[in-house]
Amino acid sequence: MSRRTQRLGEEIREGVAELLAHGLKDPRIGFVTVTRVDLTADLRLARILVGILGTPKDREKTLAGLEAASGYVRRELGKRIRVRHVPEITFIYDEGLDATERIAQILGGDPPKDEG
Repeated sequence: MSRRTQRLGEEIREGVAELLAHGLKDPRIGFVTVTRVDLTADLRLARILVGILGTPKDREKTLAGLEAASGYVRRELGKRIRVRHVPEITFIYDEGLDATERIAQILGGDPPKDEG
């Protein structure tokens, strides 16, 4: 990954995190943390990995709300970052957070939670 790609990914991560904290009013969107942004080499697509607090049903609703707001988020990012073309945005749930939590529970001796 080039230095430019890393810098742009970080700018996008910060911009999206700020928008999620202050700019979106969709009631479907719960507590969301932007964990990472993966950019394609041509900088045309940004996969925004997010951590979502709540049940699997809450995650689905939040992801649906985020996808519905992706056009607005892209437009607002265009106002905040300096690039010729703002990348297309897709939101993806970061599965790594679940694995980290399971490992912490196992190492801590706690039984794994049932996410029913």
